[in-house]
Amino acid sequence: MTGKPAIFLDRDGTLNEAVGYLNHPSLFRVFPWTVEAIRAIRDEGYLAVMITNQSGIGRGYFSEEMMQEVHAGFRRLLEEAGTTLDGIYHCPHRPDDGCECRKPKPGMLLRAEKELGCDLSRSWMVGDNRSDLETAWSVGARAALVRTGDGEGNLSYQAPNWPRQPDLIAANLHRAVCDILWSPQPERSASESAVKRRASRAARAAGVGPRGTE
Repeated sequence: MTGKPAIFLDRDGTLNEAVGYLNHPSLFRVFPWTVEAIRAIRDEGYLAVMITNQSGIGRGYFSEEMMQEVHAGFRRLLEEAGTTLDGIYHCPHRPDDGCECRKPKPGMLLRAEKELGCDLSRSWMVGDNRSDLETAWSVGARAALVRTGDGEGNLSYQAPNWPRQPDLIAANLHRAVCDILWSPQPERSASESAVKRRASRAARAAGVGPRGTE
């Protein structure tokens, strides 16, 4: 595969505040750094792709149409800011349905590879749960854990017993994206210093400052 690398983004707790089962569009509240993180991903030549488990559909807690309304509103927000997502993939199934798309199974990433032509071996997944990490690793991608959502609790109480640790830990999505983009990548034509300058500008625009140590 010689396509673009992607940064796959978990939804609840990573892109937006986690509220349990998000069963109404009014509950969808993006973090203040989300838009700039997605802009930085695309400006650096990566695909920005949302990957989300939404078993509330299968459980009957909300409809697929309501979820699509949430995602349509999110796309409008991004487009008004001059950026977008390259793809949105969701799994509507319950954990006991035995599907191949629910994280940590790789179905959604494999579908993105087929439809978007992304190179999974050079891609990342960013999320707040172990299932996000395992999804990435199952296809040879790398994985970042953010401290938002369930991330801080996972790091404090669960991660010490995980057989494999995250490839990257960051305070939030924007810091994770900046760390990923700042790392030297063999496919980049720009110098590492130029990448750092652009990521630093994105960080200042998001109001989160330059790269921190996590």
